[in-house]
Amino acid sequence: MIAHGKDIKIFSGNANKPLAEAICRRLGTSLGNAEVGCFSDGESYTSIYETVRGSDVFVVQSTCYPVNDHLMELLIMIDALKRASAGRITAVMPYFGYARQDRKAKPRDPISAKLVANLIMRAGADRVLTMDLHASQIQGFFDIPVDNLLGNPIFVDYYTEKFGVDHEDIVVVSPDVGSVSRARAFAQKLGMGLAIVDKRRPKANSCEVMNIIGEVSGKRVILFDDMVDTGGSLCNAAQALVELGGATEVYACASHGVLSGPAVERIEKSVIKEAMFLDTVPHRDGNPQSEKIKYLSVAGMFAEAIDRIYQEVSVSKLFI
Repeated sequence: MIAHGKDIKIFSGNANKPLAEAICRRLGTSLGNAEVGCFSDGESYTSIYETVRGSDVFVVQSTCYPVNDHLMELLIMIDALKRASAGRITAVMPYFGYARQDRKAKPRDPISAKLVANLIMRAGADRVLTMDLHASQIQGFFDIPVDNLLGNPIFVDYYTEKFGVDHEDIVVVSPDVGSVSRARAFAQKLGMGLAIVDKRRPKANSCEVMNIIGEVSGKRVILFDDMVDTGGSLCNAAQALVELGGATEVYACASHGVLSGPAVERIEKSVIKEAMFLDTVPHRDGNPQSEKIKYLSVAGMFAEAIDRIYQEVSVSKLFI
């Protein structure tokens, strides 16, 4: 028990229960006793089967497919916990859905990320813990504390072990101009060079490679992004790096493997040798399997962040 006298309790919706259980194992606790499901007409419901009065409660729920169902589960769980007099409620969202709708791209567009932020606050969340927001300014959409963890340290450890200290023939590649700052930070941590795939996106979920900025000829490359949805952008970039740039091998990594539609088939048929994702989004039931696709766990990082929030100490160490 810590100074403010609260105990810690962790609950999970149905989005990514294995991750929630892994976080609990890291913290040496068990998942809270709750039931989350749907009535016959599709309405979500939740029942909390243990007291949470005065507790420091963390609700682990990625808003991944089906996005609206999982978002609603999160909202009603927060509401139920708030009405049960929880001391503090933190929405732990390893993957924050609707993050791509962060601005008006054309007239009469909604800003759905702001709407989701309003819903989470209105439901009663006191804090949000997430990872690699597609647009970091979404933190400003909330009037409560938001901790946006970075997934690249996990990839840095993985590729350092995989490739060793000899990085002369390896280049980190940003798949588009918008991801340059993210890719640059990753490249600096690995001590590798940086290249950029210049592309245009004529419509949603499609892209066209225009040019490659930087030298990738005869080199192995690591395509680095925050998320992969349908896989078209990633696979087109990989193809261009080989055919236009002359790269010898292409590896890919992203924090969130949304992998909707034909994504898995595209990756399987692409020139990508290995696609590495974090387990913020679980493998979707019904999706085909691919030996190219692998996952790294974020349970350790989220467990440490949760423990630091609970202990009321700084989480800034996790952003280095």
